[in-house]
Amino acid sequence: MEIFKLVFSPIEVNTYILADEHGKCAVIDCACYNRSEFVRFTGLLEQKKLEPVLLLNTHCHLDHIFGNGMFLAKYNLGAYCHKDEEANRRDSVLHAELFGLKMETPPEPAGLINDYQTVTFGSVTLMALHVPGHSPGSLAFYCKDDNVVFTGDALFSGSIGRTDLPGGNFETLIHSIQSKLFTLPPATIVYPGHGEETTIETEMATNPYFK
Repeated sequence: MEIFKLVFSPIEVNTYILADEHGKCAVIDCACYNRSEFVRFTGLLEQKKLEPVLLLNTHCHLDHIFGNGMFLAKYNLGAYCHKDEEANRRDSVLHAELFGLKMETPPEPAGLINDYQTVTFGSVTLMALHVPGHSPGSLAFYCKDDNVVFTGDALFSGSIGRTDLPGGNFETLIHSIQSKLFTLPPATIVYPGHGEETTIETEMATNPYFK
């Protein structure tokens, strides 16, 4: 699997494009804030000759779903997320206003993903891990074959997701990370929703929230 990362919006969200050897690709968190960012996104797909077949949301906070509508209009593909993210999706326009941003009402999800459910695109299989705490329906997507996990806003390099937003809970998030992420192989590479990559081993040893 080949992994491409693009950073979008004033909130600097990582959008990941995962491609198999035949050019089929999944997108995790299409965060394009405006048309020019979406053109940059589609330009990479065209340059690499990639065909999107799946859109996944780690969660539905506004910054992670900015591009869902444009993605649906362009590729006729809706997003998949956890059922407990409906309130965040529904209230995202209001939340955007509170941040001084604008967005259109995001489309309804194409489907829902449960804890430990597997999703496939091309020759790649991902397992969804429910990691609530930052938001009620936060998901991480783990690829055992490539030894990588996409953690959304649950776990960052040297930090964890904020828990002061609606539906957030600090103790829940700590438990999610320890029970679902820190049980992965230590060498697993962590691709977070913001910031740079890290590893499970590094975060277990150095993340100040787990000292």
